[in-house]
Amino acid sequence: MLGFIRTDDEALVSCLGDPQRTVAAYRELLRRGENALSAIRAGLRDTNPGVREGCCRLLDHLVDTESMGELIRMADDPDARVRIAAFHALACDRCKGDVCAPGPDRVLEPALHHLISDPDPHVRAMAAELVGKFAHSEARAVAALKASHTDDPSPAVRKKAGWFIPGGTIYERALP
Repeated sequence: MLGFIRTDDEALVSCLGDPQRTVAAYRELLRRGENALSAIRAGLRDTNPGVREGCCRLLDHLVDTESMGELIRMADDPDARVRIAAFHALACDRCKGDVCAPGPDRVLEPALHHLISDPDPHVRAMAAELVGKFAHSEARAVAALKASHTDDPSPAVRKKAGWFIPGGTIYERALP
């Protein structure tokens, strides 16, 4: 099956770090769904950042309330690709089934921290998306987005932050 020697969940999770096998392993783990969640959660602690990133991407679709705290912790991973995948998973509602996204009490603080101070502009851009989810209800979110819109060294981050502040396209479209 899939050309792998072993096809148990743990073996497939380890293949997420192998560029030759990651796509097939990802698809099979996604197909297995909640049955593979314990192996995916364990993969968040793997030494290979490719495995951790793949697990965050899988949790974007398969997240459950038990996994949410671990996914939030991944926002502080030393690898930027993992942080990007974690912030995407936390910000993206369209990939989720019936799991409620975490509220500002759980994710706003780490998102604000990374929006302001992460060295990687792609991470800051993904953090802007998560902070932007709370722009209608949290004054701190609007203040941080406005600061990023005017002061961030990356034009892409400035542009994205502008989408979520009052007058921005996403802010206006999402008015309650």
